[in-house]
Amino acid sequence: MQNIDWTFFLKTIPIAFSGIYVTLYVSIVAFLITVVFSTIISLIRFFDVPILSKILGVFISFFRATPFIAQLFFLYFGLRQIIPIFQGLSPTWVLIMALMLNTTAFMAENFRAAIEAVDIGQFEASFAMGLTYLQTMRRIILPQAFKIALPSIGNNFVMLFKGASMGFTIGVIDILSKAKVEASLTGNWFEAYLVAMLIYWGIILIFEQIQKLIERKLSKS
Repeated sequence: MQNIDWTFFLKTIPIAFSGIYVTLYVSIVAFLITVVFSTIISLIRFFDVPILSKILGVFISFFRATPFIAQLFFLYFGLRQIIPIFQGLSPTWVLIMALMLNTTAFMAENFRAAIEAVDIGQFEASFAMGLTYLQTMRRIILPQAFKIALPSIGNNFVMLFKGASMGFTIGVIDILSKAKVEASLTGNWFEAYLVAMLIYWGIILIFEQIQKLIERKLSKS
């Protein structure tokens, strides 16, 4: 059994960690776009907008049922052959698009379920007070739905953040990619991948603490 090369392990930590900026950039940008699109789609599905709701239902079914890596390769390698505009996109932005589409399919359904969980009587009370549909959704329904959906939102971000590690397959230089490059030079695959996993684990633990703090503050409001 080969001994662990602790010198390589310690040397690789800052190298792999330097990829955190790309990983966080991809994750945060994709997540923010996802929240916007998920909210819009969930409202369309909640109000059952004719035709559009059915089309979005197919979109949700497709991206929930197919592997993320297949979606990523389809966007990066497949669409480049038939749609010229995709040829000019960087691997980073293709990864962001893939993460956004995949996570939106899950988060939109979570949002819709959260909206449906709000007491229907609050709609009637709001209309009795003279509020419009838009005012009711913005001031009363959506804030409550957000609190209900917060745990699932956190889970979706964790999934998205971990999914961003697949970017190395199309040339995105992130945490995993940097660790992989170091390992390819020395053959210390165990140490390199251990470093990458520990970095991801540490970031997720920090995020989970932030999420718990937000949940506690919202529960008191």
